[in-house]
Parts: sequence; C-alpha cells; structure tokens
Amino acid sequence: MSEPADLYELSPGATGIPTGLPLVAGLTGFADAGSTVAQLTQYLTESLEGEIVATFDADVLLDYRARRPIITFDQDHISDYQAATLTLRLMKDEIGQPFLLLSGFEPDFRWNQFTSAVIQLIQRYEMATTTWVQAIPMPVPHTRELGVTVSGNRTDLIESLSVWRPTTQAPANALHLVEHRLTSGGHPTAGFVLLVPHYLADTEFPDAAVTALSSISAATGLIFPTDDLREQGRDFLVKVDEQVAGNTELSRLVETLEERHDTYMEGNPLPSPLVGLDGQVPSADSIAAELEKFLASRPRDDEA
Repeated sequence: MSEPADLYELSPGATGIPTGLPLVAGLTGFADAGSTVAQLTQYLTESLEGEIVATFDADVLLDYRARRPIITFDQDHISDYQAATLTLRLMKDEIGQPFLLLSGFEPDFRWNQFTSAVIQLIQRYEMATTTWVQAIPMPVPHTRELGVTVSGNRTDLIESLSVWRPTTQAPANALHLVEHRLTSGGHPTAGFVLLVPHYLADTEFPDAAVTALSSISAATGLIFPTDDLREQGRDFLVKVDEQVAGNTELSRLVETLEERHDTYMEGNPLPSPLVGLDGQVPSADSIAAELEKFLASRPRDDEA
C-alpha cells in the first residue's frame, strides 16, 4: 500500500518551517463559481512573499485528459508548457504574519491517500487551524453582500458568519474529505462556501475573491491586501448594473432575487434565502444568457 508521503516531495527548506501556523487551502477544479478560488490563490501567490514547502505528484493525482496542460505555440515551435501544480507554500501576510497555503488543482485520483498526506503535513508542522474555501453558484442577487455557509467545528465562525445552514446532499470536493477527517480528530477546521450569483458563476467575479479573503481573515487573523480586487469589483459591478438597468426583464428578475434574499435575511419564516413563500426557486436563466453575451463582449485587460 502506498504511503501518504509518497504523494509529495519536501523542498530543501522544509525543515525550517515554524510550527503552530494556520493552514489556508483552496483547490481549483470542480465548482469554482466566479473563479473565486482561482482568483484567491493567484492573488495570494502573486501579492505576498512565499516559498514552496512541498510539491504533490501531478502524474499520480491529475487526470491530464480531463484537465490538459496549456502550451504556447510560437509560429513554429512550442515556447512554453504550463503544467498544473499542487503545492504547500510558506507565506507571509501583509504585515508579515506567516501561514501555510495549500493551493493548485483538486486531485482527480487517490483522495484517501491525498487526505492522509495533508493530515500528515498538518501534524508534521503542528498547524494550529485549517481554513479552506470554495464557491458554488446560487440564485442570489449581485446587489447584496455575498453570503457564506460555514462548515467544520469552529462554532464561533458558524454562529457569526453562516447565513444559510441547509441539510442536503451535494457532490464533494477533495477538501470536504480532508475537513471530515480533521474534524473527526478534533483539529480546528472551518470551510467557507461562498454563495455566488449563478448568473455570474462563469465570470471572474472580484467581489467573491474579496469575500473569500475576508472569511479567511475572520478565521485566522491574517491580513491581506484587497484594494486592487475591490477596485476591480466596483468596475465590474458598474458594468453589470448598466446591463441590467437597460433590460426590463433582467431588472424584474434581479428584483425578485432581491425580495427573496431580503425577506430571508430579515428573519421572516423562509426556509432558505433562495426561495419564496411559494417554495419556488426563481428562474434567472435569462439573466445568465444576457449577461453571458454582455461579458463575452467586454475587452480583456490585455486588449483594452
């Protein structure tokens, strides 16, 4: 039987890592609404100081046929090959507080071995807490603050931040298994599920990344730079609001989502912020279709 440590390779500097640090995790793959995790991890790795502690074996964990690496073809030759990575990094936040960041692709294979490997690393470095994020599409309005559902055993965070606490079945993320094993062992763990407007799920929604960073800060005390993301978010929402305001049907549907959201948040007897008193989930397919066309027509940053 393969050992957990067979899945990763420690870097030369891995022996000098302080103990007692918080672990922050986010993996891309299944259900990353608003490209929340992708934005979050890219922002952290590009904005903060960090060094790789451990690298996981992509050849063992990744299905290349499902998520193919990206090449750059330059006229007559391949000038770049971008391989998917899954790493544990030692990072420092905006004021120099160290933490560990697990980021990269969500494993396609060997979830049990991967979970054991993550727990082994948590125990090796005596990590104080584990906080992870994911984002799912939900029929909620973009005109309201993004909500989160909190899981794990951090009851303080659940009580103060979790706006929706359903009992339901849903497809799992690899980090769900990690959380399940960690909480069973009593390790302080919090998972934040961001509820992203489903008509913006296929976009890069900067406000979702900001909410993810704020959630991590609440769980860990880490401080992150968010000014650039917040500015991008304001610009993004201005354009979305302009599109909605110019279409009567879109405006009516957004108002319906707002009414259901506000009724739920005011403490009225709705079982969910997603449905009305009639128990029906409002359809916003036309919002998604119209905004998809609108957002696809926007110039990319490198084309502006």
